[in-house]
This record gives sequence, structure tokens and C-alpha cells, in this order.
Amino acid sequence: MQKSLQINIDLGEGVPHEKKLIPYLHAASVACGGHYGDRDSIRETVIACGELGKKVGAHPSYPDRKNFGRKSYRMHRMQLLDTLLEQIHLFQEVIQAQEMDFDHIKFHGALYNDAASQAELANWLSEFLYSEFPEIPVFVPPFSEMERAAEFVGLKTRKELFGDRAYTDQLLLLPRTEKGALLTSFEEIEAHISPILKESKVHTISGKEIKVSAKTICFHGDNPGILDFLPKIFSKW
Repeated sequence: MQKSLQINIDLGEGVPHEKKLIPYLHAASVACGGHYGDRDSIRETVIACGELGKKVGAHPSYPDRKNFGRKSYRMHRMQLLDTLLEQIHLFQEVIQAQEMDFDHIKFHGALYNDAASQAELANWLSEFLYSEFPEIPVFVPPFSEMERAAEFVGLKTRKELFGDRAYTDQLLLLPRTEKGALLTSFEEIEAHISPILKESKVHTISGKEIKVSAKTICFHGDNPGILDFLPKIFSKW
């Protein structure tokens, strides 16, 4: 059983009940201005996490607030890296002022998914992170281009699975537009994560079993069922 698997949740994204989730996570990925957030929201989130002894990391994205960073966005390489550096530096400034540690970096939404499947983008991002933040672990999907590229340049990685999202047979997240992509009930979540925790296996939407290990598992703060299922899941951890 993967008892060391940590729960992470994306926070600082304007969800009204976010503070109620903090007791039930180990680490928060904090939106830092790309898809949502500003200095004040980052500060509020990291202070709330710090009060409960929770770890915090940066959650940069495509600079696309209109689509909440969930739409692929074609950008020139330097334009993309400049905005990511700005976002991560803003997060870094806030946590330094609060004397908190920088736990990890996790790309958000479409940027996360694009880097998982696009080798060139994964290479850009990995080289950028190794140049600017070489000691900070990056969350990566198992068997992805981002995992390959990050490990190739020498970055520390933490393999991440999603506890409230269905997977395809290629171990990709089922698109949110597809039925059953987002799991919202305790029963659905428990059925999905039990084989992950007990057997290190993901059961895909077709029933295929994929052997995979991970270090962290993510639940989405804006999941409509999270206030019901998260405390129950955490109590079994």
C-alpha cells in the first residue's frame, strides 16, 4: 500500500470553501496569477496553509484568465517562459515574506496536459525550471513527456495521479467534456483510488489496469462534491 502518497489540492483559485479543505491536504499548489490569483490571494492562501502546517507550491499556467487556464494556448517560447518566471517569482516573494518553504512547482490545466504529451514543450519547461529553480521538485504525470524531460535534465520529480478524474487507456486524463471525466461522489472516488493505494494500479475508463507508482494524488478544489468526500477520504489515509 502506498502509505506515503500525499494529498495535494490546487488552491488560491477563488473557490469560496477553500479554507475548509486545508485540514485535509498535505500540500497546496497555489495559483499565482496566470489563470487566477494575485499577491493578496497568494498571501491569504499560504498564511492559511502555514497556520495548519501544510506545505505550499507554485501553480503557474498559461496567462489565460478567461478560460481559467484550461484551454491550450500557443505562445512563443520566450513569451511563455517570461510569464511563468513572473508567476513563480511572485509566489516566491510571498512565501519568503511569510518565512515558508517552497515545496514544489506544478503546472496548471492545459499547460500541465500539453507538457505531458508534447515533447518540445516538456523540454522547454524542464530546461527553464532547471535553470531558474533547480532544487524545487516538479509534479509530473507518470510515463509522460514531462516526466521524461524533467528527469533528463536532472530535476527532482514527484509523480502525480488524480483522485477525482477518470483515465484513458493511455493514462491520460479523460477530457472534462466527456461523461464520467470528473468523479464527484465518495463512492466513485473510493473505487478509483483503492487500487492506486493498495496495488499501485490505475483502473482506466475501459477497465484496463495500468501498474504505476506515484508520490502525490490530487483532488480539485472546485469539485462540487469535495466537501463531502475529502474528509472521509482523509480519515482513511
